[in-house]
Amino acid sequence: MKTVDVLEETYVALSANKIRSGLTILGIVIGIASVIAMLSIGNGAKQSIQGNIESLGSNLLTILPGVLQPGRGIVSSGRGAAETLKIEDAVAIAELPGVAALSPELSRRFQIVSSTGNNTNTTVIGSASAYATVHNLNIAEGSFISDENVRGLGRQAVLGATVAKDLFADTDAIGKTIRINGGSYRVIGVLASKGGFGFSGPDGVVFVPITTMQKILTGSDSYSTIAVQVTNKDQMKDLQQNITDILMTRHRVLEADFSVISQEDILGTLSSVITTFTLFLAAIASISLVVGGIGIMNMMLTTVTERTKEIGLRKAVGAKQDDIRIQFLVEAVMLTLLGGIIGTGIGWLVSFGVTASGILQTSVSLSSVLLACGVSAGIGIVFGYYPAARAARLSPIDALRYE
Repeated sequence: MKTVDVLEETYVALSANKIRSGLTILGIVIGIASVIAMLSIGNGAKQSIQGNIESLGSNLLTILPGVLQPGRGIVSSGRGAAETLKIEDAVAIAELPGVAALSPELSRRFQIVSSTGNNTNTTVIGSASAYATVHNLNIAEGSFISDENVRGLGRQAVLGATVAKDLFADTDAIGKTIRINGGSYRVIGVLASKGGFGFSGPDGVVFVPITTMQKILTGSDSYSTIAVQVTNKDQMKDLQQNITDILMTRHRVLEADFSVISQEDILGTLSSVITTFTLFLAAIASISLVVGGIGIMNMMLTTVTERTKEIGLRKAVGAKQDDIRIQFLVEAVMLTLLGGIIGTGIGWLVSFGVTASGILQTSVSLSSVLLACGVSAGIGIVFGYYPAARAARLSPIDALRYE
């Protein structure tokens, strides 16, 4: 049979009962739409995380006390003489080649009350002037913590955009006072909004001088984090190893009681988790593809039964088994391919809706669309082959006698 004849016969057969054909491909439509939507949301989440991590600082290494263990986070370690990072550690790291800037940090949560009576419970970070450079922070109003503030144990505070709004609403926060742990601090700056990034978002943070945090607010001479900006991205691995070596020597330990992580480490871990979770959701969604494929097989078997006389007549006038097999196989593939196209469109609309709502910037890739179309066509071949083969094996005499 010519290709044109096969397609024409397929159109006639499928359009003879439009409602049944539409209901048959519904499972394929739902499955493909779900898979496309899940993959696009997963891709969008990965891109969003990558952008947010990069926005926290360029070429950044983060040193944390304790050992980072998969699935358990930071675990405090008592194996070494030093359980926390000290000022001497920061001084030693700053002298290493490849260090462009270094920011020692100490963070705690406090209840903060403004002069207007508003209050919030949030993270307070003790920092030096280098913090803004290392973490790519921009000041919307006023100024950031200065070296003079640090040397003088100053009672100054810089507010993240969200904290400023919570404490002072729409009024100007510069020059006003806030109370942290019973002490008064004058607001000298407000950060530009940077957008939330879970545990690392600067919008919900208050900054005070690192010395004030150590001597007045916490009474601790240790650091909770040391952030290091690397001069060149190519030096990241070498500097990461050098920091590990010098801290192990200083702490006099055989196994590290600290963790040195890079942006690539964080991004790789989070991307791996999101990819796994996305594939898991897509696998669940693909169950409907199997259900849809079974529906296709059921419909095609019914169609073979209904068209038994037609098959016998075609064989009687010279149609070969391959002609019959191809005819019914093309009908099955056409059903699933049509379902794949419709499902892809619906999946794209769902992704567009998520993006338009502002929840997440999704991304529909060409590979996911091609995969959806290929999977739908494959389902047609797999689930349509048996009915097509059954039709091809019918005896023309028995088929013509069929009532």
